[in-house]
Amino acid sequence: MNKIKFAVVGCGQIGKRHASLINNNPQAELTAIIDIKGTSELNIQQFTAPLFSSLTSFLHSTINTDVIVIATPNGLHALQAIECLKANKHVVIEKPMALSTKDANGIIVTANTYQKKVFVVMQNRYSVPVAWLKEIISKKILGEIYSVQLNCFWNRDERYYKDDWHGTKEMDGGVLFTQFSHFIDIFFWLFNDIKNIHSKLHSYKKLASFEDSGIVTFHFGNNSLGCLNFSTAVWDKNFESSITILAENGTIKIGGQYMDKVEYCHIKDYVMPQMQFSNNENDYGSYKGSAANHNYVIQNVIDVLQNKAAINTTAEEGLKVVDIIERIYKAAT
Repeated sequence: MNKIKFAVVGCGQIGKRHASLINNNPQAELTAIIDIKGTSELNIQQFTAPLFSSLTSFLHSTINTDVIVIATPNGLHALQAIECLKANKHVVIEKPMALSTKDANGIIVTANTYQKKVFVVMQNRYSVPVAWLKEIISKKILGEIYSVQLNCFWNRDERYYKDDWHGTKEMDGGVLFTQFSHFIDIFFWLFNDIKNIHSKLHSYKKLASFEDSGIVTFHFGNNSLGCLNFSTAVWDKNFESSITILAENGTIKIGGQYMDKVEYCHIKDYVMPQMQFSNNENDYGSYKGSAANHNYVIQNVIDVLQNKAAINTTAEEGLKVVDIIERIYKAAT
């Protein structure tokens, strides 16, 4: 079959990762890179695809492209996604999908109007232990879920906030949007929506125009208790991203720095299967990110456009994560 043609807009660390994965996939072709910086400044000499200085100039070019990956600052995601959709391109949007439900809805309406597909990057769904957890919850092996606790304790210090858009409300949006939206997606993916939200937020480091730490309590739809405890004020390096589930038939904790290890599993009449834990973290040099599962995202795009699979994370699911984050911030005291 013909290769799926991709362009990447935004060539920071995560944009480069997308470009490399596209380059290395025999079913894909990298047709262009779009960024306001030059080749030497971006250090992208390894790519042969042409570099454009603006998305608009690329869209007005004669280069044929099927999909555009949007890996720019958060505040540009919705505007650029809509521009690409109107140019009859499918889009892959790095998390978060948008910084408001209004903008996320705008993306969905435009995609429906132009009959194009939207893929939202939520790479934690491809984590081996998280996928296993999804399976046993779907099969109700745990029975009634009593409570769920999500802990996200990362380091984001001066090394991270040296980039001019990091830490601004307009372009960054807040810690829950930039750092932890893919963990909130796991909450939603496993247990559906939340209600009765109470949030307490605080800034210890004062490196951004928003909080760096918070505690959020809520209920799931079945009245199970939920708690999100997060911080980017951890000294020097990331500590953990973990989820603990207390249920009728057992207890599970998935932990590690990137929710990539089963730390505890004790379930009635159940033996945990052997798993291959091969996921690595995204390494940005002076700081680390989440699990490096973007290869699965690119492959899903290819499979969907070749009519071999369904979208793993839909625009509607991306919208729901934005909605949950909005409600957490609105509930803050």
